[in-house]
Amino acid sequence: MLLEFTLTSLIVIATPGTGALYTIAMGLAHGRATAIVAAFGCTLGIVPHMAAAMVGLAAILATSDAAFNILKLAGALYLIWMAISVWRDTSLLSPAGQTRRQSAAEIVRHAVLINLLNPKLSIFFLALLPQFVHPDDPGALTAMTGYSLAFMVMTFIIFALYGAFAAMARDRVLSRPRLTVLIRRAFAAGFLLLGIRLALAGR
Repeated sequence: MLLEFTLTSLIVIATPGTGALYTIAMGLAHGRATAIVAAFGCTLGIVPHMAAAMVGLAAILATSDAAFNILKLAGALYLIWMAISVWRDTSLLSPAGQTRRQSAAEIVRHAVLINLLNPKLSIFFLALLPQFVHPDDPGALTAMTGYSLAFMVMTFIIFALYGAFAAMARDRVLSRPRLTVLIRRAFAAGFLLLGIRLALAGR
């Protein structure tokens, strides 16, 4: 089961989403160290979904339209707010010394909220984990915990790699002002489209 779980998780994690987009943006804007902080924050944002799946709260999201829609709307609004902020923040991809430095706490907070306010992640855990754990197994909870932690480790590694590659291109990007404007607007459009997609998503 471990191989199947690993392959499935890698496909899900490697598919670019809001967390990857945010980590790449931080890598371009502030460098590798900041990208790693963002990757760590996105990974922390998985913990509530993991806990929800283990205690059955994710089942409520899967069956209750009201609960799902409230969390979905909150997540969509947050992503749209992120889109507006990125669009307006002209310092996001500015040359060194002109960029507004964000604290590690601020970056982690944004990253956690991005994943926390995504109800699809809770439902993903609810749908994925049971496929690799036998419910009659007395060690089922331990196995679910192990798989969840493995998912988090893979998330952190892949997101950190995304951010590191973005940081490698940082100097070349920042030396071209017109390109930085286009990239910043592309990130804003990406957050906006992901927010709209979440708002329109069904369970």
